[in-house]
Amino acid sequence: MTPKGFGLNAVTHEYLVAHGAGIDPVTQELIDVTVELGGVSGMQIAPEQAAFMTMLTGLLDVRFAVEVGTFTGLSALSIARGLAPGGRLLCCDVSEEWVSIGRPFWERAGVADKIEVIIAPATETLAALPDDPTIDLAFIDADKESYLIYYEEILRRLSPRGVILVDNVLWGGRVVDPDADSDQDSSLAAIRAFNDAVVADPRTAQVMLPVADGLTLITRAPD
Repeated sequence: MTPKGFGLNAVTHEYLVAHGAGIDPVTQELIDVTVELGGVSGMQIAPEQAAFMTMLTGLLDVRFAVEVGTFTGLSALSIARGLAPGGRLLCCDVSEEWVSIGRPFWERAGVADKIEVIIAPATETLAALPDDPTIDLAFIDADKESYLIYYEEILRRLSPRGVILVDNVLWGGRVVDPDADSDQDSSLAAIRAFNDAVVADPRTAQVMLPVADGLTLITRAPD
């Protein structure tokens, strides 16, 4: 797999995964099946990101998680594996075709009963959730133009100890490339606008990590 991490060559990435990601056979097969899809497989999270998300979910003792953008299900598998006993994950996606690839792997991993998928625009699914602050973990990895909408819908429902994870915030390094024309790349423009909005938001605190294609962790700002 081509490494997504910045400054990592293939050999270093292989070493990193071998010494930290803990890829089990179910995960590896899902990765391999997704890679066989071709160029679209680039939407899959990196294996080290998957391991990080499982660990973080467990550390946060997550009871209710929300995912916006499931694709073939590796991120959902990773979150579901870290859920507290009785915890559940709500997945928002618009493609049953992609999600259906992941379902058998969720079954094999023994987490399918923890995952609910709603095939519909995520803006509608999120807006229909109760206003109670019950979301302990959220992962945003869908259409970049709607990132700010997803952020606002989730933030108003985020538990006091909740964390929002946002993927692709470095956009292959193009966010800082002066030659990258955001007029020609609506996703780049949206990512730049999102990053600027979040860092200026007094309601939250955030840290941007160079994990895979950039991963921002967002919490409520301390009182």
